[in-house]
Amino acid sequence: MRRRRFLETLPATYSLMVLADKIPPAAAAPPARAVRDFEALAPRNAKPARAGYEPNMTLVDLETDLLVAGGGLAGVCAAVAAARHGAKVILLQDRSRLGGNSSSEVKMHVVGANSHKSRPGWREGGLIEEFRLDDAVNNPQRCWELWDLLLYDKVVSEPNITLLLETTLFSARRKGDRIEHVMARCDKSEHLYRIRARYFLDATGDARLALESGAEYRFGREGRAEFGESLAPEKPDAETQGSSILFTSRQHQRPMPFKPPKWARKVTAEHLRHRKISTWEYGYWWIEWGGHLNTIRDNERIRYELLSIVMGVWDYIKNSGDFPDSANFALDWVGMMPGKRESRRVLGDYLLKQQDLERGDIEDAVCIGGWPMDDHPPGGFDRSDLPPYTSIKLPEPYGIPLRSFYSRNVRNLFVAGRNISCTHVAFSSTRVMATCAVGGQAAGTAAAYCIEHGVTPRELARDKRRFKELEQALLRDDQTIRGRRNEDPRDLARAARVSASAEHGAGKAALVIDGFVRDIPGATPEIHHWEAPVDGGGAWIELAWERPQRIGEIQLTFDTGFQRELTLTSSDGINRGIVRAAQPETVRDYIITARGNGREMRLVEVAENHQRLNRHRFTPVEVEAVRIHVKATNGDPFARIFEVRCYAG
Repeated sequence: MRRRRFLETLPATYSLMVLADKIPPAAAAPPARAVRDFEALAPRNAKPARAGYEPNMTLVDLETDLLVAGGGLAGVCAAVAAARHGAKVILLQDRSRLGGNSSSEVKMHVVGANSHKSRPGWREGGLIEEFRLDDAVNNPQRCWELWDLLLYDKVVSEPNITLLLETTLFSARRKGDRIEHVMARCDKSEHLYRIRARYFLDATGDARLALESGAEYRFGREGRAEFGESLAPEKPDAETQGSSILFTSRQHQRPMPFKPPKWARKVTAEHLRHRKISTWEYGYWWIEWGGHLNTIRDNERIRYELLSIVMGVWDYIKNSGDFPDSANFALDWVGMMPGKRESRRVLGDYLLKQQDLERGDIEDAVCIGGWPMDDHPPGGFDRSDLPPYTSIKLPEPYGIPLRSFYSRNVRNLFVAGRNISCTHVAFSSTRVMATCAVGGQAAGTAAAYCIEHGVTPRELARDKRRFKELEQALLRDDQTIRGRRNEDPRDLARAARVSASAEHGAGKAALVIDGFVRDIPGATPEIHHWEAPVDGGGAWIELAWERPQRIGEIQLTFDTGFQRELTLTSSDGINRGIVRAAQPETVRDYIITARGNGREMRLVEVAENHQRLNRHRFTPVEVEAVRIHVKATNGDPFARIFEVRCYAG
């Protein structure tokens, strides 16, 4: 992984007003003008700085196409997607690591539309699949810090992204109905950043950027009558789902005693009557508390209560006598940052509702969700009389519209993650991290489109031609949008004749250009891949055209075992069945050749592949046919390819 100094991460187009190693020493302190600018941009409820209390920090002016606030999975996927589509991006993260609740600070496994193992075949594609596959291969030991490092690598390896860690956004300045710039501070480096951008994207979870910019939002639960949601409470309130703190433990060679601190809760069997303890290597999501308070403003109190419950639960496991098998186990990690579920939700042009999730399809969908409508009592652990959750399984995955990914009253503000535009009932499904990740990819790609074409998010959503272009760009990047297929007019493969060395079962060769890149589970599953045995010299599939085509890019989508779960987890039960290596179905070694002008050309040769989506760019050549020769998979006896695309380059 490349290491780059801070200054080297800043693209040349960015303007640095003051940096100590770029200016004479006498000018290193922030000038009076910078201090006055800071005072003018302070939040409205802040008191003016008095003499002697001005922040002794260096003001840095930055300019970019897109500012992404928040470095959880939604923010990371948004930043990477936008950058790969050509936008200059600054990513702000107020922690020292990326990943949010999936990072080593919280250690929550990433779940989504496949609902753990209850809806096999619906694992998300796109960037989150790329990240999961890399993690499975490079992190078989299930180390959370390596997941942090993987996300860091994905971000800093993108030349279009500037990453600012431990940097907190605290103010936004609007001009009319657009954000003009934001202010952020990094106390570790004593920098104040004034960041101007054309577009902004709030992936903070708590909608902090939206709040500072005056975007409209909701907090709490809607009443049943407002939208006719049967799962909503009878009356509206300000309560939410609570936060959780997890722990991990490890088995030792001898008994490991535990004495709880004085402030630990005294947990009894009555507290746990609806909360099952069967293993203790990984903590419990149901150690949840604080939804009856304000999960933002009361975060410190929530942290204290959650830690006291963790200590109390562990005390019960170790010392109640009910779990003698825990004798040799000891805690080896306890989270100190509450994993937050719910707070503000920004209002967009569309408010996603329970009925939308139950119906499944929506016109301007840009990604899928599919986790159950999974609500928790706001009182959390204190409501021992109630089950810790109510889960309503959805019949099928559902679409989330672009109109839920931007603010309805701030023209250049996108949103992604758990703060998108939805009711509390819909949020109980959309909140999980894989759904947040694919939403981030959708919002980041949409932001890049708006930057390139000079349109607002609302204009993009309302223009059917432009929206179709966005949809096709997302599909090309392996984003799953239910019911949508490749209709890219630039894809030359769509007009080719397809043949193969062999076909196995329903896996016909022509399916690589049918427009779909995954099999659709069901009683009678839809098959959308070519399949052939890999024996002897391997298997091949060929695309040929009546007239020569100029081709400079070939894109392949392989099978990566969507029927299985794939996530980093400390739970041995959830990890059971997960392949922490290259997925055996995936094509490992292959060669791409072409025929043209009476000769055969070797265009690409790949070994040790483990990724699903592979793009190969080369000097454009005139070809009559292209052949993909699969030499080996990562263990499966059959080669499978879902899609072949060809572009002029």
